[in-house]
This record gives sequence, C-alpha cells and structure tokens, in this order.
Amino acid sequence: MSPSRHGCQFSGVRLERVRASRQFEDGRFRNTAPVGPGIQGNPLPVLGEFFLGASKRVPPGPVPLESPLETWTRRPESGFRVTWLGHSTMLLELDGARILTDPVFGERASPLSFAGPRRFHAVPASLESLPELDAVLVSHDHYDHLCRPTIEALVKRRVRFVTALGVGAHLEAYGVAPELITELDWWERTQVGPVVFTATPSQHFSGRGLGDRNRTLWASWVMEGEKHRVFFSGDTGLTEELVEVARRHGRFDLVMLEVGAFHPSWGGIHLGPENALKAHAMLGGGTLMPVHWATFNLGLHPWDEPAETLLRMATEQQVQLFTPRLGAAVEPTRWELSTPWWREVTEAALNPRPVMGG
Repeated sequence: MSPSRHGCQFSGVRLERVRASRQFEDGRFRNTAPVGPGIQGNPLPVLGEFFLGASKRVPPGPVPLESPLETWTRRPESGFRVTWLGHSTMLLELDGARILTDPVFGERASPLSFAGPRRFHAVPASLESLPELDAVLVSHDHYDHLCRPTIEALVKRRVRFVTALGVGAHLEAYGVAPELITELDWWERTQVGPVVFTATPSQHFSGRGLGDRNRTLWASWVMEGEKHRVFFSGDTGLTEELVEVARRHGRFDLVMLEVGAFHPSWGGIHLGPENALKAHAMLGGGTLMPVHWATFNLGLHPWDEPAETLLRMATEQQVQLFTPRLGAAVEPTRWELSTPWWREVTEAALNPRPVMGG
C-alpha cells in the first residue's frame, strides 16, 4: 500500500512497527488513559464563548519580532541557545547540533491555502535564512505542527527527520527520502550527531483528514546533548507518565510546554497554563518556556491569556520562566528576567503614536 494523499497508509516495515506498538489497538493509536478530543459536558457555554469572544482571540496590533540572523552567525557561548520562531517552531542549538522543531512556516495551520487559522505574525526568519540543520523534529501530524509546504521546502537540505511512529508516511509523501526519516515509538531513542532523541509519552491525538484519526502516533520529546538536556511537550494533556519521564531522564535545563489552545471542556488533550505548571513540577522543575501560543487562533481564550495566566501563577509558585521575544536567539542559562513583551501589543494599540506632519 502506498501513502495516501494524507500519507496515513502503511506497508512493509513501517506497518510491522506500527502493529507492534503497545499503543496501537484495533487499527488506531491510543492514549494510556481513555482520553480523547471533543467537548466534555454541556456544549452550550462553549458555543457562547465561540461567538462572543472572537475579537480578543487575535492581537489588537502587530506582534513584536526580532531578527536572529546576526546572532546565528556565532555559536552560543554556553553551548545551548533557543530561538522561538512562533507556536511550536523553535531552532535549538544544543551542544553543537542545530534542531528545528515542528516547523510551520506557512501562512495558515490548515490543509487549505485560503482558509483555516492564519498566523498573527510573520516568521522572524525565512526558511532560506536558516543555518545548516542537523535534524528536524516533528512531534505529531496536526497541521499546526506539520506543514506540508514547509517540509517540501526543507527536502532539498537533505536533513535528518525524527518523528513519531507512522508520521514518516506523511514525510515520504511530501518528498523526504526514506533513509532520512527515523520514526520512534514511546521510549525509543535515536542519536543524530551529538544529540540523543527519546520519544516519550504524551496525551493527545492525531490526524490530518477524514478517516485517519489516530492512525499515527503522537509524542513528547527529550533531547540530550553532552552538557544539556531539554524536554519538548509537543501537544499533550496532563498525564502521570511525565513522572516517569523525569525518573528516567533527570532534571532538565529547559522544559518547553504548550500553554495555548486549551479549554476546560476539551478534556485532557492540551495543558493550558495551570496544568503546564503541574506538568513542570512532575518533570522535576527547571526553567519553563511556554510555547504553542501567540501565533495562531486555535482556542477560545484571548490571545495573550496563556502568557498572562502563566506569569501570574508562576510568580506565585516561584517558577522560573523563560519568555523570549519571537525571533530572539537567547541562551536560557544566561536568562535573567522574564519580561511580559506581549503587553506591548495592547499598549501600542491603546496609545498609538501620533503621526508627525511635514
């Protein structure tokens, strides 16, 4: 069987590995706990939020961006640097390796070029301006994490792809050579250059089209270099398996957790700020970087609510946050103070600068 339009049909070794996974049952992957997408409880209040709060779900003005290009010409002195390019897309410079996570450079998180969630801001650096990459990490196959035009543009770089079990079928369908794809089941690992990647459990779901729900696996990720160790949540709800991640891998230098696109009635498939702090504690603490917000309108909350709520709660709980501006190439171990840069957007909209006459 060759890959379908959505790349969700398997054959050969990939099919054998999918069937052998403990998470695969009755033709689909599953969470350890019986959790899935969908509205939990009465849907009427959720519908009310959908229709009444739309204006606050997008920024009232331009989102501030920085250019990382000049900084990228120098290696990080500490050996570890992060550039947040938007949503869950980051360039990690980790002990000599450059890793691009969940690359979405397209205008929309959607299968359509003319409809679907449109980005709030430009990507701070173009695909063409990225430095040489050692690996591309794709956590799972949702459109806000796996962008077909972006993958097709990366093909010519001949870079290694690391992803969850089954997602390689999408990548092959988009032109990535099979020998450049490594697919991992939970707790499996692979090494690319100096960095060891481990696929760790997450609580989410997958699918890119009608009929392919949960045909591919989703995962969180541990990346370990010679001196630094980081955790990337991908998409996940709160799961007790994070305790086991901490037990096996120890303390992290940076914990990157999704905080946006959440709602209490959506069950346990996303974290949100409150559960992100619980997940952070389960993972053993360390510096916390919120991701998966400020780029696409994927939830019912105001666009900046994830950051505001997290900042307030993290301050109360004395958790160290790492909140760089979009595009800023920053070394987390040299980070001193989180600044609420997102407030500048509202302040600028409320107090526009006067236009000077000639």
